[in-house]
Amino acid sequence: MAGRIRASDVEEVKRRTNLGDLVGDYVTLKSAGIDSMKGLCPFHDERSPSFHVRPALGYYHCFGCGESGDAFSFLQRMDHLTFAESVERLAARIHYGLTYEEGGYTREEGPNRARLLAANQAAAAYYVAQLASEEGAAGRAFLEQRGFDPAAATLFGVGYAPRGWSHLTDALKSQGYTPAELAQAGLVSEGQRGVYDRFRGRVVWPIRDTSGQTLGFGARKLYDDDNGPKYLNTPETPVYHKSQVLYGLDLAKRAISRGKRAVVVEGYTDVMACHLAGIDTAVATCGTAFGKDHISILRRIMGDDSAAEVIFTFDPDEAGQKAALRAFSEEKRFTAQTYVAVAPEGFDPCDLRLHRGDEAVRELFTRKQPLFEFALRQAVSRFDLNSVEGRVSALRASAPIVAEIKDPSLRPGYARELARMLGVELGEVQHAVRTAERAPQAPRGGQHEPRGAYQDSSPVSQDPQWQGAPQQQPAPTAVKLSMLRNTPTTRLERDALMAMLQLGDSVGAELLQQAATAQVSEPHLRVARDAIAAALPALGTPGWIDTVVAAAPDTHKGLLRELAVVPMPERRPDQLAIYAKDVIVSLLDRDLVGLKQELLARMQRIGDSSDAASRRLQEQLVALEAARRGLREE
Repeated sequence: MAGRIRASDVEEVKRRTNLGDLVGDYVTLKSAGIDSMKGLCPFHDERSPSFHVRPALGYYHCFGCGESGDAFSFLQRMDHLTFAESVERLAARIHYGLTYEEGGYTREEGPNRARLLAANQAAAAYYVAQLASEEGAAGRAFLEQRGFDPAAATLFGVGYAPRGWSHLTDALKSQGYTPAELAQAGLVSEGQRGVYDRFRGRVVWPIRDTSGQTLGFGARKLYDDDNGPKYLNTPETPVYHKSQVLYGLDLAKRAISRGKRAVVVEGYTDVMACHLAGIDTAVATCGTAFGKDHISILRRIMGDDSAAEVIFTFDPDEAGQKAALRAFSEEKRFTAQTYVAVAPEGFDPCDLRLHRGDEAVRELFTRKQPLFEFALRQAVSRFDLNSVEGRVSALRASAPIVAEIKDPSLRPGYARELARMLGVELGEVQHAVRTAERAPQAPRGGQHEPRGAYQDSSPVSQDPQWQGAPQQQPAPTAVKLSMLRNTPTTRLERDALMAMLQLGDSVGAELLQQAATAQVSEPHLRVARDAIAAALPALGTPGWIDTVVAAAPDTHKGLLRELAVVPMPERRPDQLAIYAKDVIVSLLDRDLVGLKQELLARMQRIGDSSDAASRRLQEQLVALEAARRGLREE
């Protein structure tokens, strides 16, 4: 759309957006005080929550990686949007109509994400309609054969892509979408004669993000003359990245967050079967192995509760066994306990429900076993234990698995179990496990650093003639709250600045102007005070905190972001504004008390109370006391 979004609309969208609800679509948040929530940071891996959200302020900050911002910047980072696209997304979320002004705005180069998402949504609606058509009978029959009625298809948005080369293309072109947009969305493929439908003659599942937006599709072939793969997914697009999505998460996220349990299955129909059987925490990967990005997604939703559970199901064939071992290789990224559930007779959850019923699906997950135990048995099963060579090879393959068990108290027991499985002496197994524990481990997701990698091996540092040369100065250290001294004086100054930043509107501009000139002894907090003073004209605007941060030097921007989100010590919501005023008044009162002591000392040095200078000091003291009373009475 041409033109720039009206500035007042941008501010109104920001004002109406509940940042806690928005972030909650991606991260499980818990209360951390009045108007304060926290959870695992979505921008970096962490085990303890350091990501704080202040809904009333419309601001977030991570004390771990330093990321911070508002609703717009959050969407820009999470979903790779431009600023304008993030405004449009949030406006649509709250059903707010935007006004565009002509001139001055040029959309950034690259695909329009909002248009691609809208095209996917239109395609999903088209496929659903086609499932109810005459040709869609083949799709309905496929679903019925697997135990899914029309209500189930509706719940999961299942549709049908008709046979032919351009049915979807023609339908979406008639709605105003260009062939280039359809290609960017992965809905069509490009050939010598132009574009043609990517999905043809297939049952289609929409793949949605946690907010319910359709990012792409998975499709299963129905006809014998279809020479394509059994399952075909949307290719990588600006909005669809298969390693960063989990099918069914839009329906499962609240149950996962509430129950602290996630079930990871291998297919779309398995997810459907689990949900219909009452396992509403089931999700699946989309044409790729379960990896670290999927782990990050689940951890953000579950939180890092050591009692949480992640249960994997794998087919009992060789591919399923490899998938289980891949999952185990990433297992340490979880704080949650990891398990595997294998259905009897080689059934997957969909087949199990079809042949044994819903209760059998539920029972499948009560018979779970620890993932490391499953991986151990799979590793041993690959070798001939009747030969010495086979037993030695099995021990070499399985000892590292025991060594990697997260709970060290379990390792001795599984060492004994492994000795029994292999038929070897316990001492041999213990020695192999200890050796594996001592072996250097490559960082997950990376390679070993070569020995000496962190040593300065530059010619300048090693050449004697350069020993006295000027060295490059290190970059200034970014200041954090944790660096401040823990003294009563510093705590008062810190809390007063927090109140000024977070509750400036409640305190009032007049008191804030006085506080912005108060004496602050802690040097870093003095810099923060000066930034607040410089930004006072922006008090009460949606960009108040950003303006304050912008006024600070780069080394202190992080400190101000932390001060803006740290929970206030007051726990009663109705007393929060009163507390903010009291702590700021205490800072000002400390100044006045210091000034009073200085005036009294000067009077003592004069000695003669009738002296003109002494009388002026007395008048100043009277005025000072009046000012102190005025602070408390306001």
